[in-house]
Amino acid sequence: QVQLVESGGGLVQPGGSLRLSCAASGSIFRINAMGWFRQVPGKEREFVAAINWSGGITYYADSVKGRFTISRDNAKNTVYVQMDSLKPEDTAVYYCAACRSYLPPRTPGGYDYWGQGTQVTVSS
Repeated sequence: QVQLVESGGGLVQPGGSLRLSCAASGSIFRINAMGWFRQVPGKEREFVAAINWSGGITYYADSVKGRFTISRDNAKNTVYVQMDSLKPEDTAVYYCAACRSYLPPRTPGGYDYWGQGTQVTVSS
């Protein structure tokens, strides 16, 4: 099994920044890619960004491209998403996910493991 623990969420003003972290533990050898998704009440879980664990291949949703940066630290088994120029519409619960696929999927169904989520609120 793989355990994922997110951290770094909170309240930030529009235009501000946050960095979310996702630490993986357990059967790390099963992971080939990781991603971030977000969800607001009443809506489907939405793809944010993803990264290939070994090759550094990255994908971004159009809504965050140029503002968010995903990265990984293999030595710490941790994936980050640096979120800059935050907007109120970025408010959501952010989830970290991991999968066995080499190329990171952009849909929730492609992931095998999920964290518990961390709240990000962008408001003045």
